[in-house]
Amino acid sequence: MTSTDHEPAAPPRIRTFHPRRGRMTSRQLDALERLWPTYGLTVPEPPGVPIDPAELFGRRAPLVLEIGSGMGDATAAMAADDPDRDYLAVEVHTPGIANLLDLVGRQGLTNVRIAEGDALELVRMLPAGSLDAVHVFFPDPWPKTRHHKRRLIQPTHVALLRSRLTPGGTLHCATDWAEYAESMRRTLTDDPELVNAHPGWAPRPAHRPVTKFERRARTAGREIFDLVYHRPAT
Repeated sequence: MTSTDHEPAAPPRIRTFHPRRGRMTSRQLDALERLWPTYGLTVPEPPGVPIDPAELFGRRAPLVLEIGSGMGDATAAMAADDPDRDYLAVEVHTPGIANLLDLVGRQGLTNVRIAEGDALELVRMLPAGSLDAVHVFFPDPWPKTRHHKRRLIQPTHVALLRSRLTPGGTLHCATDWAEYAESMRRTLTDDPELVNAHPGWAPRPAHRPVTKFERRARTAGREIFDLVYHRPAT
């Protein structure tokens, strides 16, 4: 086993998210009932049986993990424009999960699956080197100092995510919180097996759709920060 495939030790479990429910429209409720058995999976705690992506999607294709897919609009748009890759979205907001299922059904997307639960537990169920990309778009910034330990982008979590990247795979983060962006950059740069794809901040990639969080940030006058790091191919 090489150092890049070493399983990072699991730290004491601290949630990086707020479990969220909420009211759903009749269309979302219908999508959840009809499509969850085909496109959904529940993340057990602790992690359950390892996931075989080929079995999950019914084919072997590069796999993108979307952590925190929100209402699913961006995930559906990227999956529709990128049919040669599979997209595994993980979310804890039930209306968002239902909305993504509705989009999947209405657009006839076959390369999307939706997981409900803790993203880090889901990652532990995936094989090492199985991910072509990990997207972390506008994660909870946990702005209060005492809550920084709950942030997703921190050294032990990044080591886990990186261990699941295939050589040449990318970890792409975006945030509108300047302080969190700087923290992200330090953390990603300090990882011994990730390389920044750009001299500093990444230019906004055309393939990342504008999310509602980005629109709100722009309206409020906040800058958007993208970071793209990759696991070297050799």
